[in-house]
Amino acid sequence: MPERPEPVRDFDWSPDRARQLGEDVLDLWAELLARLPDLPVNRNFKADELRDELALAVPEEPLERGELVRHLRAIALEGSIYVGHPGFMAYISGAGTVPGALADLLAAALNQNSGGFRLSPGASTIESHLMAWLAERFGLPESAGGHVVAGGAMANFVALKVARDRAADEVRERGVRDGSPLAFYASTESHVVQQRAADILGLGSDAVRLIDIDESWRMRPDLLAEAIERDLADGVVPAAVIATAGTTTTGAIDPLPAIAELCERHGIHLHVDACYGGPVALVDELRPLLDGIERADSVAVDAHKWMYTPVLGGCVVIRDARHLATSFATEASYIWLHEDLRQGVDLAMHGPDFSRSFTALKIWLSLLAHGRAAYGRRIAHDVALAGYLGELVEERPDFELMAPPSLSICCFRYAPSDLRGRDEALDRLNEDIMTALMGDGRVYCSNAVVDGRFCLRACIVNFRTEAEHLELLLDVAAEHGARLAAAR
Repeated sequence: MPERPEPVRDFDWSPDRARQLGEDVLDLWAELLARLPDLPVNRNFKADELRDELALAVPEEPLERGELVRHLRAIALEGSIYVGHPGFMAYISGAGTVPGALADLLAAALNQNSGGFRLSPGASTIESHLMAWLAERFGLPESAGGHVVAGGAMANFVALKVARDRAADEVRERGVRDGSPLAFYASTESHVVQQRAADILGLGSDAVRLIDIDESWRMRPDLLAEAIERDLADGVVPAAVIATAGTTTTGAIDPLPAIAELCERHGIHLHVDACYGGPVALVDELRPLLDGIERADSVAVDAHKWMYTPVLGGCVVIRDARHLATSFATEASYIWLHEDLRQGVDLAMHGPDFSRSFTALKIWLSLLAHGRAAYGRRIAHDVALAGYLGELVEERPDFELMAPPSLSICCFRYAPSDLRGRDEALDRLNEDIMTALMGDGRVYCSNAVVDGRFCLRACIVNFRTEAEHLELLLDVAAEHGARLAAAR
């Protein structure tokens, strides 16, 4: 008889032990929520100091519960920037819903691999249902479907791989070297992840034709048409047009109906990068801003941006979901399953990841806990807040509005009267103001470059941000601006 190994149970915690540490973490979370408005948004962190304080040596034996909690407190209360702070209005970063955080806990506890229906029956069902609901909000047909990926970069990548594979025969097997060259088209205001996707897909970043914009920072359809015609004459295959619904800099929405018309005329895949602006589809009175998106062949939208859920939560929706399987399905002996047992959707066959977490749960639970109408109210409120900030800027003689507020973005700069007309000096001054704001602790915004000029940029996708925080942003920017200008 072989010698039977004794059990090793170091990792098999009892329910009581799990509850004890879990309650400690929940207490820390509740404390963070209570203190959040009074904590500094950010501090002037030093990488070497954080390394000394937080980068513990991995112990040979387990730390005691109290030591674990002290370490977690140090991370949460001494080593973090607070994206959920009401004064945070930088980049396009949602605050993170409370139900979404709890959903992440349960998803991690279940530890299902949603790549296969057999490994995640409930999770796969919910994710497919969520994507069908999103597709319906965009006006896409019942054939549409998709899945949750890491973020906008991956959502755009998946959609553009589908577009590439539709445009080139046998490209999955033979690669791009033997066929006609392919091209994507996007505006000069599009996100840099489009070039990265073209690079990863083997086309090279130069395959993205950057189309100039109009006075409203939107892609010009006439120049798009000219670029397509040039490529066709040169033997280049137009694989996809990438329209942006909510540019990162100004929140502009490309003219979707005109672009869709061009794509339909030439048989080109229309992809809409709606990673930022897509949730406008949840607001009945703002939905017309997205007119034309229902004609898209694919749409990318980030729930962790304007649907407020915790990162990560990018979503990709394809008009005909069968194209996902055409682009990603594969066979392997180690994932065999008898045909009689096959059911549901194996999402590993619809995207690049075999191992997938139940990321969809944080989006789904947030929708259930708040309801679509609450999302509509808050998203519309964010748009109103951006408009209010624009009005405040125009009322103040020491500030200048750099672009009309669009969606929930407002771009402006500190511009005292004695520096008006001196754009380079204003660029340098506002760069210094930006640096000061990021370390100030009271508010936190980011920057933009509009018409070649450096400016401050607030993007309100934070459900805790209200009018008083926008007023404070201008006051703090003016405070730093006056100090920095006087020191020059």
